[in-house]
Amino acid sequence: MTPARLTRRQFAAGLTAGLGGIVVAFSLSGGARAQKHARLPGSLARTPKLDAWLRINADSTVTVFTGKVELGQGILTALAQIAAEELDVSIDRIVMISGDTARTPDEGFTSGSRSIEQSGMAVRYACAEARDLLIKLAGQRLNWSYDELTVQNGVIYAPGTKKVTYGELAAQADLRRKATAQVRPKPAGARKIAGKGVARRDIPGKVTGVATYVQDIRLPGMLHGRIVRPPRPHGILDTFDEAGVKALPGITTVVRDGSFLGVIAEREEQAVRAREFLLHNCRWIGGDQLPDPQQLADDMLSGPNTASVVSKEGSAALGATTVLEATYTKPYTAHASIGPSCALAQFKDGKLTVWTHSQGVFPLRRDLARALRLDEDAIRCIHGEGSGCYGHNGADDAALDAALLARVAAGRPVRVQWMRDDEFAWEPYGPAMAMKAKASLAGGKIVEWRYDVWSNTHSTRPGRGDGVDLLAGWYLAQPFEPAPAHPGGGDRNAMPLYVIPNQRITSHFVRKMPLRVSALRSLGAYANVFAVESFMDELALAAGADPVAFRLAHLKDKRARAVIEAVAKAAKWKKAKSDGRHGRGFAFARYKNAATYVAVVADIDVDRDTGRLRVLRCCAAADAGEIINPDGLTNQIEGGIVQATSWTLHEAVKYDAHGIVSRDWVGYPILTMPEVPTLKTVLIDHPEEPALGAGEAAQGPAAAAIANAFAHATGKRLRDLPLTPARVKAVLA
Repeated sequence: MTPARLTRRQFAAGLTAGLGGIVVAFSLSGGARAQKHARLPGSLARTPKLDAWLRINADSTVTVFTGKVELGQGILTALAQIAAEELDVSIDRIVMISGDTARTPDEGFTSGSRSIEQSGMAVRYACAEARDLLIKLAGQRLNWSYDELTVQNGVIYAPGTKKVTYGELAAQADLRRKATAQVRPKPAGARKIAGKGVARRDIPGKVTGVATYVQDIRLPGMLHGRIVRPPRPHGILDTFDEAGVKALPGITTVVRDGSFLGVIAEREEQAVRAREFLLHNCRWIGGDQLPDPQQLADDMLSGPNTASVVSKEGSAALGATTVLEATYTKPYTAHASIGPSCALAQFKDGKLTVWTHSQGVFPLRRDLARALRLDEDAIRCIHGEGSGCYGHNGADDAALDAALLARVAAGRPVRVQWMRDDEFAWEPYGPAMAMKAKASLAGGKIVEWRYDVWSNTHSTRPGRGDGVDLLAGWYLAQPFEPAPAHPGGGDRNAMPLYVIPNQRITSHFVRKMPLRVSALRSLGAYANVFAVESFMDELALAAGADPVAFRLAHLKDKRARAVIEAVAKAAKWKKAKSDGRHGRGFAFARYKNAATYVAVVADIDVDRDTGRLRVLRCCAAADAGEIINPDGLTNQIEGGIVQATSWTLHEAVKYDAHGIVSRDWVGYPILTMPEVPTLKTVLIDHPEEPALGAGEAAQGPAAAAIANAFAHATGKRLRDLPLTPARVKAVLA
């Protein structure tokens, strides 16, 4: 292998788009540099010290620290690629440490498809600056000029036989300094690791049964805990058979604090048995009575809300010849994690350690400190992967459960594993939403657009304000209140990317909600794109236009057009007359109107007798700017399509006046393996552009493409999610 050597000319050639407007200059010591006034990129702005991001080890390996965590999206592999690229070391010499309040930077939550933009850019610039420092140190030791040195796999070479390793320089390399963003990362054309397919680090263990997840952690002397919840939210614990449960085998402690009730046992099956006993031997009073779920959409549309205009352009349209209106709805949806939430906690020497699959260990620590009345410095939260979840499920709640039990366990660690019905009944759900669209056509073009969306909040994650957003905290003898709900996320992708001269988009924040809600993958974008892109198809039909051509006629964004054209070509788009059973649908969106562009073509089959809708194939095209790992990006797009297919065909939280009814996989079915469609994805790489968030980009377009395919197949339109057999049969009747 030829040692990597980047000349000033190579650096300069790569300084194109995506540099955030930073002006580039050259220093006498060599290498491209940005002027000092440049804002630190990504999460470096919040945590500027280089040693917060990496450590050079004596064996020439490199430890990289990130506050972002692995959720199955492959982020740790991508960040390792970025670090290896900038440091000129092989990727197997990169050790990743993530999500540990004692070791890693505070990067808030792993959410919003921002990990590459935030942590990736921090790692890229920090590693570029560390490499620059190491080369300077090598120049001093080898007595050669900076420009004459080359690097290969952590070894710095001077002409001839002189060389020195990163490990030999580690003691001299003082990274306890602030990053400057003056040292430019490699230009796109010089990259050899970032941008290439690299095997995911997390996959082998998951497919071979290695202990991978937080659910798999076993600690010496570990006890097992279970929590007993009321039949419905805000129920108050009156009495329970304390003597009876303590008499069960293996029970070490019964914990009651107000209406919080838990048991600790030596073995897991003993804790499970104790929980079952208490479920039948507790008396609860009060609790919420839930409204009629059949009136959910009407309640949202007619109830109190706070309206705000998200976007407004032009005024009333003139000359409209056709006016269309439609209302779309989305139900409450669960995260439906395959593995129920779990956490381990240990109180020892006045310190609390929590192992958790929280997506934000630092915000979780803040709420734990409030709930337990401890200093934050006395708490350490360590991330362990959870077996399923994009969003805010029960992970954080399980952490407080475990901590409340561990503080009476005499220093022994306690593992709390939620049961399946715990997860379905008590996790925060993705909010229900209602969307109304109205548009006018003239000359085959949209001349006026009105769009209103009603939604609860999309984030009640811990760490907000002065409240405690952890379930058990609300049931203690001295209960805490959650932080006030705030608008946000419901209007995501409510504003179409299309060029429409007269438009008004209004978001209606519905503060009162019958069920607990929070973030679920893509937040409001899934429902808004479903509505917007379904309505675009309805308008195209009214205009007598091909759905793809109709969208292109309303788009100026060149990258949006390229994605649409790419998927149309890959899918051999042609929307011929349906045979009444098979249909083809199209949809497009740019996530948050600022992240990844995705277009999807879906082919479906409708069984008119059973009402069963099956998605046969989905073809997608995506533009995520610079691609760090093509296989990882494909995983994200296709995983999003599969999840959206499940949401669109099956998923809805079921409840009645007395509480949640869907507490198992029968009551809350998800997509099965035989139902997964055949998938094909086309990636459009822009290595000169910033990397764009992709993890939540495909869900909305996939849902709308499926709904549009159903309309093509049957001539009927379903506007209420999910598209269940009952709804299919009803609309076809």
